[in-house]
Amino acid sequence: MRIHLDARARICYGGYVIAEGEINLGRAADRKATVTMPKLDGKVAVITGATSGMALATAKLFVAEGAHVFITGRDKARLDEAAAAIGHNVTGVQADSGSLHDLARLAETVREQQGRVDVLFASAGLASVSDPLGSITPDTFDALVGVNFRGTVFTVQYLLPLMSDGASIILNGTTSATKGIPGAGVYSASKAAVRSLARTWAAELKDRGIRVNVVSPGSIDTALFSTVGPDFREQITSAIPLGRLGASEEIASAALFFASADASFVTGANLVVDGGFSQI
Repeated sequence: MRIHLDARARICYGGYVIAEGEINLGRAADRKATVTMPKLDGKVAVITGATSGMALATAKLFVAEGAHVFITGRDKARLDEAAAAIGHNVTGVQADSGSLHDLARLAETVREQQGRVDVLFASAGLASVSDPLGSITPDTFDALVGVNFRGTVFTVQYLLPLMSDGASIILNGTTSATKGIPGAGVYSASKAAVRSLARTWAAELKDRGIRVNVVSPGSIDTALFSTVGPDFREQITSAIPLGRLGASEEIASAALFFASADASFVTGANLVVDGGFSQI
């Protein structure tokens, strides 16, 4: 949102420090100054799985843009560290997105403290690319599907009664959902299901003006990549047309686009942020 201020104001403009009164900018004295307001000013956001990486970067950006953010994580110590890193306008709720009990408690906490949700980023998820057909175990299947698919469904369903009309729901996808990556069959399928949910929910929630979209990251330079060898890192990087891994902040910017009025005419969409890996 932009506010236009008249020539009589107390404001800094174009490097000039202007006291209250007439703006003294010579021939530009009759211009109006433009102040950019925070994109999420006064909004209430929920971001799951936000103790590190992309979701934590998104929480920091949302707060910087004026939102109060609820973040979740399974580990209390890491959750407290994340909240401290964000600094203000943040509430940490210990919750496992694979637990219906925890999701119900999350919804109740948000209801008691803020009473509504304007932005929901269902970010919590598990990843695995080491489970080729023939070695998939029931435990691996249940864990991946339980958090990525089932957890996303019930995160949104538990918080839906609190969603404001015109709210934004952002789901966490992946480029793996459209690529045939060996060993990632269950993971990719669980995320392809998330992409399908966005289309269906966008249709179901359109009468309330609630937008539902997906951010699909590619290879992002998070803590996960600190555990891989340089040869594997180089192999991954060389397959990305832009020649580098993405940054968590770049995913945060994509999420902010969907969360804000910038995407007011966008729903059911999938924004791929992968340096061109799945697109070229």
